[in-house]
Amino acid sequence: MNLEFIRKLPIPAEIKKLYTQTSNMAEVKSKIDIELCKIFSGESDRLVLIIGPCSADYENSILEYVSRLKKLQEKVKDKLLLIPRIYTGKPRTHSNSYKGMLHQPNPTQKPDMLKGIIAIRKLHMKIAKKFNMATADEILYPENYRYLSDLLSYATIGTRSIENQEHRLIASGLTIPVGMKNPISGNLSVMLDAISAAQCQHTFIYRGWEVQSHGNSFAHGILRGYLDKHGHYIPNYHYEDLEFLCKIYEQRNLKNPAVIIDTNHANSGKLYNEQIRICKEILYNRKLNKRIHKLVKGFMIESYLESGNQSVDGNVFGKSITDPCIGWEDTEELIFDIANFC
Repeated sequence: MNLEFIRKLPIPAEIKKLYTQTSNMAEVKSKIDIELCKIFSGESDRLVLIIGPCSADYENSILEYVSRLKKLQEKVKDKLLLIPRIYTGKPRTHSNSYKGMLHQPNPTQKPDMLKGIIAIRKLHMKIAKKFNMATADEILYPENYRYLSDLLSYATIGTRSIENQEHRLIASGLTIPVGMKNPISGNLSVMLDAISAAQCQHTFIYRGWEVQSHGNSFAHGILRGYLDKHGHYIPNYHYEDLEFLCKIYEQRNLKNPAVIIDTNHANSGKLYNEQIRICKEILYNRKLNKRIHKLVKGFMIESYLESGNQSVDGNVFGKSITDPCIGWEDTEELIFDIANFC
């Protein structure tokens, strides 16, 4: 193999023993797990916002962002549940660009996976301890999920991973809501196949064990737009798209039909300020159509302290070093607008 084995990393149980979840953190996660499941089952009519930077880069700016989000949560708690988007592993379409805090706890230094594992666990723990908020992260590498399994209340399977068998099997073994994005091709049958697989029981190999999953009834779709054969961005959040998804969900007879709308990526054409308009269009369509109202459970929004993005070696505090995000002033106004519209 053309691999250099650098060092053997600690297993998740060893890391968890060194950086232990407190009883208060466990209570926070349990409470939010229950609240989220009520939203996805339809028992609660609140909307969920998975909101935060494209990538978690620097701990101090992430904590400042979440501290502001926490204050807003108290003001909109009757209408919205805010889940900080703390994405510590980033899939890269091409090149050897920044792969997230898991790879590079300091984005300007070389990769160090051991430091990365510790850094991402400590970051998720600090958010639970300081702000009593549970977090969301992407399951980029299924083997690594257990380093954070006692801290996350929401997980995502990305558009490049949705057709991967191991990601689907891992989703079937989780007890938290898992959002499964439509593939880059935009084929919704692929997304629904993934949801169906995640809602079933499976026997498979995981971290050297033969395991049995029990199915995840809260696996659901995320619409994020797609690319056509010419590489052009095509949105899939419009009224007709949501009405079509309602119909094919009904045909599949899946548990807890639900969708989250990713307002950036191909849906916005990477024009990050379009996220504001997209949210408002979808809220209006929920008002027009009872089935769409029931299906759409919330939004995934890319937001940070400062608007736009910068290079990895940029020095603007709280500005994305990956995809551009809306800034804090727009974020605050958008959250209040969504709450007032509900």
